Amino acid sequence: MAALSSLQIASNSDNTIETDIDYHDIKKASLILRSLNHKLRQQIIKLIGDSSKLTVTEIYIKLRLEQSVVSQHLAILRRSNIVTTNREGKFIYYRVNTQKIQSINQFVKSLLNKN
Repeated sequence: MAALSSLQIASNSDNTIETDIDYHDIKKASLILRSLNHKLRQQIIKLIGDSSKLTVTEIYIKLRLEQSVVSQHLAILRRSNIVTTNREGKFIYYRVNTQKIQSINQFVKSLLNKN
């Protein structure tokens, strides 16, 4: 069940504005932003974006990291829908979800009033 709450905000003209806040959705959105706010995950996204698609093996070899470390970070990016997977034969390829990245950029700009 979503944690909906009503928030009352007083405006300058003493009118009260009431709005609903879904704290569950806010938490999910914050997890997506947190998944992007990590240097290693940013490197992974850039690496995949530069190559258009990569396997986990190609990623950990290029970054010189343990396979388990890369897999854990890819799992976070997948849960946030920042990267997607596609099976081709026995290989699973990772791709950057550019539409999701664009949506996140637009959201962040709107939060910062940079539209």
